Amino acid sequence: MEIFKKAETVRLRSYHDKYLLADEDEDSVNQDRDGRCMNARWTVEILEEANAIRLKSCFGKYLTASNMPLYLGMTGKKVTQTLPRRLDSSTEWEPVREGVQVRLKTRYGQYLRANGGLPPWRNSVTHDVPHRSTTQDWVLWDIDILEIRRKKPQPILPPPPPPPELLMVTKDDHDDPNSPKGFSLKSPRFSNTEADDRVCSPGKGDGRLIYYRVGDEDGNVDEGGKEELYCFKGMGLEELKQKLEEETGKGKIVMKTEEIVGFTRGASESCWWTSE
Repeated sequence: MEIFKKAETVRLRSYHDKYLLADEDEDSVNQDRDGRCMNARWTVEILEEANAIRLKSCFGKYLTASNMPLYLGMTGKKVTQTLPRRLDSSTEWEPVREGVQVRLKTRYGQYLRANGGLPPWRNSVTHDVPHRSTTQDWVLWDIDILEIRRKKPQPILPPPPPPPELLMVTKDDHDDPNSPKGFSLKSPRFSNTEADDRVCSPGKGDGRLIYYRVGDEDGNVDEGGKEELYCFKGMGLEELKQKLEEETGKGKIVMKTEEIVGFTRGASESCWWTSE
């Protein structure tokens, strides 16, 4: 079987030093000493699961073990070329290694046999089980590899998708006409009761609560508008601006120099302020 796995196209040479040929009638097969013609070329198809092969002639038909006797009263049955609508076991041959040669066995235990002797028996090909010692070697074939089987190229897998964070596009102020022109950030001015009702203060070291409002295109902030809340765990104004850009998804943030930024640190309510 190994020799056929390496071969794309082969010739089969019999014990009589003749080659297996596909006849021009595209139906029968025979033997001939001239192995240079296209009729002596057989394409190999591997059947891995069945540990068998199929041999296809230059006419696109398969070497087939038929149920028809070659001659009346003889045990050997015809070997033909066929192209059935549905490929079955009659087109399957199991290679059996015999030294450097092989036997080709049908699924029913018979072997591809190259016949000798007198006409019309001479040069015929049948499948049979030889019983006489003089015909034992008639089922042995030498395999000539004409074309090496090419390995199938490995499929090229598409690259993995980029991480979700790389799919986020940072927009410039000018890309989005609805991008805000100003932000108001303040320290909380709620009473203890209001603060408890609105949000629980984070523990020490867990971050700072940032309250902000989004301004209009002219940079004006409505002090009576809705106030948003964000928990900031970084340090510094620049990092805060970057986090708010990501939080709001509105593009770059421009903070007015007169705005005061207030931070509340943990439950101690200690504050610090800065401005651009």
